Amino acid sequence: MTAKSRNSLLTRMYRCRYLYLLFLPVFIFYAVFRYLPMWGLIIVFQDFRPFWGFANSPWVGLAHFQNFLTNPIFWNVVWNTIVLNMLGMVFVFPAAIILALLLNEVRNMKFKRTIQTISYLPYFLSTVVIISLISSILSPTTGPVGDLYRSMGWEPVNFLARLEYYRTIFIVSDVWATIGFGSIIYLAAISGVDQSQYEAAIIDGAGRFKQLWHITMPNIMPTVAIMMILRVGAIMSSDFEKAFLLGNAATRANADVIATYVFRVGIEQTNFSFATAVGLFNSVIGLVLVVGTNYLSKKTTGNSLW
Repeated sequence: MTAKSRNSLLTRMYRCRYLYLLFLPVFIFYAVFRYLPMWGLIIVFQDFRPFWGFANSPWVGLAHFQNFLTNPIFWNVVWNTIVLNMLGMVFVFPAAIILALLLNEVRNMKFKRTIQTISYLPYFLSTVVIISLISSILSPTTGPVGDLYRSMGWEPVNFLARLEYYRTIFIVSDVWATIGFGSIIYLAAISGVDQSQYEAAIIDGAGRFKQLWHITMPNIMPTVAIMMILRVGAIMSSDFEKAFLLGNAATRANADVIATYVFRVGIEQTNFSFATAVGLFNSVIGLVLVVGTNYLSKKTTGNSLW
């Protein structure tokens, strides 16, 4: 870098000093809590013991990865993680888009704001509160669902302890908790559509559905593509808190995902190296999915993260 370009760079940085100052807390957070801990990834190649430290723990190479890939539980936790996220792609992801499109058609602003407030309010509840509400509602002894069953002369069902209902409860509750907040992103994209396109469509005789299909949808597709890329990148990840709190011994066959398995092995069994290896494996797969989906999106739609 020449002295002239260096001075120009310093001048631009000084001119934007307040923006850099606003960015500083974010930089510190990611440096301390995201990048600095990456040094600890060295333990995936060690039989790490806290009292021995990084320097004295013996090296085992790729043994932890081999153990995970040959472990009988490997396919179960990977399958559960993929299935839950694929169900989320099918039901949770489009739910926010559909709600945004429906709200955009509402002309009564008071009713529209009321629906918006009610729909995105659950997003601000903690996972613990949401699981507590689900447990209370579905309780076979004290919940309203159990009371409904008894009023109809049926034996109440303990849905939370039934393996076949776990994924349905997980996805339905995910839709309920995220649909409102997710719709805000698409409503913002819809608000940026040039209104002259709608006016021209009306002159040409296009109805509400044709305006939706030929104007609204194409204009929000870049936003949908970006959100899809991010969603696919997280397909090997799961909401740990929700999976951990909602699952139990009776539903573990469907509830045990990679995140809960890492917690159980790393924290409960104190096998830190193995748990870190599993987490790194999960992160690498997620990175490959993000890069691959971004490439496909760029080639097919022209929209991408980079």
